Order: sequence, then structure tokens, then C-alpha cells
Amino acid sequence: MIALAALSRNDIADYVSALFVVYIVLIFCNILISYVPRMPYNRPLRAFLDFVTETTNPYLNIFRRFMRPVGGGGFALDLSPMIGLIVLFVAQAILVGLIRG
Repeated sequence: MIALAALSRNDIADYVSALFVVYIVLIFCNILISYVPRMPYNRPLRAFLDFVTETTNPYLNIFRRFMRPVGGGGFALDLSPMIGLIVLFVAQAILVGLIRG
């Protein structure tokens, strides 16, 4: 017989918080990827890089519409990941706080 455990509000809040943390880590990976000018071709590495960029770019593009890169030429600094991370941290605190009660 399979015993089903009841989920509490804290369990759901922990799960939602973990989802936020995973997305925050993906954004940090995207930031690190942007600093490496040329990555060697490797199928598993390329799959990971494509996954990271395809997962985070739609969210970061929201902030890129409003903020242009600072600086000029090839050395422009994109601040959209920083703003995106701040918004995620605030949303995480609010949402997890509301779920916990």
C-alpha cells in the first residue's frame, strides 16, 4: 500500500522557492556565458548553453526593451540581468511569504 503524505503550505513554499533559485542560477550561468567570447564546440556543452540562453533570454528581453546597454561599441555593459535578478529576489520574497502565510 502506498502512503500519501499531505503537503503543507511550507512544503509548497519550499518548492516555489527552489524554482526561483534554479532560475536565478540559470541567469548567473547566462552572465558567465556572456563573458566567454568563444566556446569550443562540444555537443553536450552546446546543448547546455542553448538551454540556458533559450530559458533566460525571454525573461531578460523584457528588461532589455527598457534599458539599453551602458557604454558603446563591443564593450557595452548589459544591466538587464542585474535588474532581472533584483525583480526575481523581490518576487520570491513576496510569493513565498504569501504562500507560507
